[in-house]
Amino acid sequence: MVTARLAGIGAALPPAYEQDRLWEDVFRWHFSRSRVAQRIFTGSDVRRRHSATDPAEFKAVADWSTAERMRRYSEIAPPLGLEAVRNALEDAGTDPDEIGLLAVATCTGYRTPGLDIEIARMLPLPADTRRLLIGHTGCHAALPALATVADYVAAHDRPAALLCLELTSLHLQPATIDPEQMVSHALFADAAAAVVLRPETAAGLRVIDVDARTDTARRHQMTWDVTDLGFRMGLSPEVPDSLAEHVGPLVKDLLGRHGHDVQDVAAWAVHPGGPRILDAIEDGLGLDPSALATSRKVLAEHGNCSSATVLLVLQEILAAGPPPGPVVALAFGPGLTLYGALLE
Repeated sequence: MVTARLAGIGAALPPAYEQDRLWEDVFRWHFSRSRVAQRIFTGSDVRRRHSATDPAEFKAVADWSTAERMRRYSEIAPPLGLEAVRNALEDAGTDPDEIGLLAVATCTGYRTPGLDIEIARMLPLPADTRRLLIGHTGCHAALPALATVADYVAAHDRPAALLCLELTSLHLQPATIDPEQMVSHALFADAAAAVVLRPETAAGLRVIDVDARTDTARRHQMTWDVTDLGFRMGLSPEVPDSLAEHVGPLVKDLLGRHGHDVQDVAAWAVHPGGPRILDAIEDGLGLDPSALATSRKVLAEHGNCSSATVLLVLQEILAAGPPPGPVVALAFGPGLTLYGALLE
């Protein structure tokens, strides 16, 4: 059986802004100098993050209709996504003409023809390239998308590409005293990240397995609602404890099917949803604090970029050289859903 390998990875990042300046210049006033909001921003562990929207526009964006936000998405997303995919193709030594499937995951913008069509047009991709748009799945979308792309490569013996692109800055909400909104505004950022998978004859990490857990009884703990003023995040403070409960069994099953246990894992690419989530995963798996250092670095340098973030963590890991053993990627989103991928 053909196995898909991660042959290339690339990213495209909008301008970066220091978290301290964002607080002082924008959010201090947006949240009416709330001390609660200040503590949340200070405790976010984010030092800087990327925004395709100029912070000088944030006050106006908060009052934009959803239609206005989607128009801006349609302007910004295609060139950013194109850059990320081109970088991944170059890293993989792959021409666009070789790509049999392009999957695009995004939960922050929609139109038809969509981002997948725009990327296919601009690269350009062959007319027979399949396209798959995975929408409104949230922060964990990269891993089910990776599973789908890997299955295509294995079944068709042809390279495929995955793009995760999120412009969370377009969904700044009107001023509020809701702590959940303070948390989301302190964490989320913009980014595009892409991977190219090739059949097993290529170099790179093999996609061995992907597993999931969904706790529908806790589906209310993480939400992403379409409103007249953009998309509104709901993030319960119970999420870290819920993830800690499920992550151990998920990882045990994922590794055990392939003769591994937690001690065998050489690197952890964990979606840094926030510092409390990383702490919960660390505790739930009994990991040494150093195990999630790369995830904490990505959180500090980029913020939470929704679906693109776990790929940014994976890119950091691979930049240090091929890991000497299995890699586990973990991501979490609405559902309440946990996804894990085993790479080797």
